Amino acid sequence: MSKVVRRFEILLPLRFNDGTLVPDNAIADTLLELEQQFGALSCDTQGIHGQWRYEGQSYRDDLIRVSVDVADEPKHRHYFVEYKEQLKARFKQIDIWITTYLIEVI
Repeated sequence: MSKVVRRFEILLPLRFNDGTLVPDNAIADTLLELEQQFGALSCDTQGIHGQWRYEGQSYRDDLIRVSVDVADEPKHRHYFVEYKEQLKARFKQIDIWITTYLIEVI
């Protein structure tokens, strides 16, 4: 029997916007908070590289992807909308990308 759930993916930076390394505890705290909130998560540490421009300045990112699969309920979207602001402050970012889509687990 298959089950349809919503996946939230967060791209967490390994460097602050000024290029300095993010302390390991910032990532560890984030993973622990998500595990405590939802009971499980996945983390892809293969490394994602990004480049983007904001107000005329170019930025480069080194990122990891964190995935959380949950029931497709408005309360979960609301949680991530609010959590994004905490992550922006913790990781000293102009923005943090959180994407979401439905998946089928078989």
